[in-house]
Amino acid sequence: MSETTGISRQGEQIIRDFIHTLTTHEDLNPKTLKEYASDLKHFIGWFETTGHPEEEVIFRIEYIATPTLTRYREAAQKVMDLRPATINRRLITLKRFFEWALLESKIRHDPAKPVKLVPEEKGIPRQMTNKEEAALIAAAEHGGSLRDQTILIVMLHTGLRTMEVCDLAPGDIQIGKPSGQLTVRSGKRNKQREVPLNAACRAALEKYLAVLPSDSPYLFPSEKTGNRLTERALRHMIQKYMKSARLEGLSAHDLRHRFGYVMAENTPLHRLAQIMGHYSLDTTMIYVKGIAQAGNSHHTPALPSF
Repeated sequence: MSETTGISRQGEQIIRDFIHTLTTHEDLNPKTLKEYASDLKHFIGWFETTGHPEEEVIFRIEYIATPTLTRYREAAQKVMDLRPATINRRLITLKRFFEWALLESKIRHDPAKPVKLVPEEKGIPRQMTNKEEAALIAAAEHGGSLRDQTILIVMLHTGLRTMEVCDLAPGDIQIGKPSGQLTVRSGKRNKQREVPLNAACRAALEKYLAVLPSDSPYLFPSEKTGNRLTERALRHMIQKYMKSARLEGLSAHDLRHRFGYVMAENTPLHRLAQIMGHYSLDTTMIYVKGIAQAGNSHHTPALPSF
């Protein structure tokens, strides 16, 4: 560890105790355990070397209060000049460490709980083009089942996450004329929301629901078992059609991004956040920024009206 010198035996011991618990009770790979130990050693080294120069400071877990952790965060930003991702990784390690200490009755209160992570500049997701979307749909129509074709259309026209698609039940779909909506019951943070269905999505779902067995508990069941389609199987299915369409650098989540970019051109920010189930408007802003950054060079027309 380059940023700090050695640490006290007490510090080394508490790290060993923490890592031993993780090794015993959780299935973590050696690299993750090594990072946890390194992050803790960094913090303890900082703590033991930032006191009075003439006084020896020995780390004791009960000495750590929330202001100590916020000072460490500020030092990491302003003195050590660490990247936000590195700082946040270390703060997350400390949060886990103090949660463990509380469970082990080594402390009475968790000082890390109120400590917030530092803002990170999020990268702008790649925009799927009109041509790429058409190629993906064509690949599914050429070699895929009606279920697979419907899944792609629903994802492209609603922006649902893979987990949310897998959890959909037939009863979550309400199709009327000239409108419709689906209910997401398994959203992030367990937040339920309603997502409008445009004409293209309604047409695809009506065709698909006409042949779906009436007793199916899931809207898109596994074609092998009839049970819930797993997110892994869904991502694998999407990659299969992307490979067939010769699309590179795209994933299942890019279908959600595609929806976000298209809708951001004509939808108020707060409304798009509601539709996509975003907890923060900052997350939704990446689509507005992406459009501005691209300078509309890959202009995408609005999806069919709801």
